[in-house]
Amino acid sequence: MKDISVSAFINTLFALVLSLLVTALFLFISWDKEKQKKDKLNRYKLISNILLSTAQLNPTEEDKKKFYQNFHVKPVALNESRLLILSKSTVIFEGESVYGRMQILSIGDNKYIYLKRYGYNLMLKDMQPKSLRVKITILVATLIAILFIFLYIAIIRKLAPLKKLNRKIEEFAQGNMNIKITQKSNDEIGKIAQSFDNAIHHIRTLLESKNLFMRNMMHELKTPITRGRIATEMVEDGIGKETLIRAFERMNELIGDLAHVERITTQDFQPNIAQTTLNEIINSAVNLLISNKNKIDIDIEDSAITTDRKLLSLAIKNLLDNALKYGEKETTIIANRETIQVISTGKSLEHPLSYYLEPFTQEEKRNSGFGLGLYIVYNIIQRLNYKLNYFHKNGKNIFELRLNL
Repeated sequence: MKDISVSAFINTLFALVLSLLVTALFLFISWDKEKQKKDKLNRYKLISNILLSTAQLNPTEEDKKKFYQNFHVKPVALNESRLLILSKSTVIFEGESVYGRMQILSIGDNKYIYLKRYGYNLMLKDMQPKSLRVKITILVATLIAILFIFLYIAIIRKLAPLKKLNRKIEEFAQGNMNIKITQKSNDEIGKIAQSFDNAIHHIRTLLESKNLFMRNMMHELKTPITRGRIATEMVEDGIGKETLIRAFERMNELIGDLAHVERITTQDFQPNIAQTTLNEIINSAVNLLISNKNKIDIDIEDSAITTDRKLLSLAIKNLLDNALKYGEKETTIIANRETIQVISTGKSLEHPLSYYLEPFTQEEKRNSGFGLGLYIVYNIIQRLNYKLNYFHKNGKNIFELRLNL
């Protein structure tokens, strides 16, 4: 029940209530019909017994008329009408007592009591008005059903803004930062919508500030790093020069990684999907590496693939870079149209893969990385709708990109 939507819950609840109402009405009508039949039969028996038992007393016409009025019956004259009734009617009950014989006849909705005793016979037509109990019950049930329907419509209309708010939240979750909620009501839904709209504005402002800061920072760092790298070339060869060159190269690498992170994690970023080949992607990834390209063993089952070539090459480059930095021997890359595997020799990761998908996390602090490689890979595969798997087998670390083609 906890996973069912509010709309589905309300629809189910109202459908159940209306079904119970219709069922109760049907059962009541059936029960009332049976009860009316029994009450009528008992009434006919009472009338018959009284008339048959008092027939020999020769009651006066005034007494008979008063009796007929009290019991809502009317005598049928001794003429062709009685013969016609006897010929066309259906006997629904007949009985015999010490007083005489009784038959209950029916023609359509009309009911007749036919009494016979020692040559005396009498036919009475039932003139009692029909009970309005069923009609009143149906009327009340109809009014209740109409009330429930109006209540259902009112609740659904009240929840309609909630559905609109949900659609807006889904759009926001998919990266649309330009949505605006215009719910004007002052109820709880309206207040939630206004709070969410304020939160979107605040988040949008923070993201714009973050992006502006990142771009300005990278721009400001590029100039001194470039000047420092040029100045380093004027220093005499030696350990100090190599240390400076390595430091400036690492700073350049960090700025490049930050630039990739800033670009990929932008909400409105969209991959440039086009047709390419696995050979082009792998070669592009290897060319992005700064060093150790000769330590890579490549096994490609070339085929056409539709993807963002630059993004996928960058992801594979980062996997290769990690394998070369932390692997103990030669790195192998195996690729086909379903999976791309980067394999290196080494001990298994100490933490789950999710730990390394966070920025600035490493197996241990080293001088050769910043902990952004797998974070960049993860964001790329999210954009391309791929899947990243890791497993350790036969002393080898295997990072696998599973392509959803």
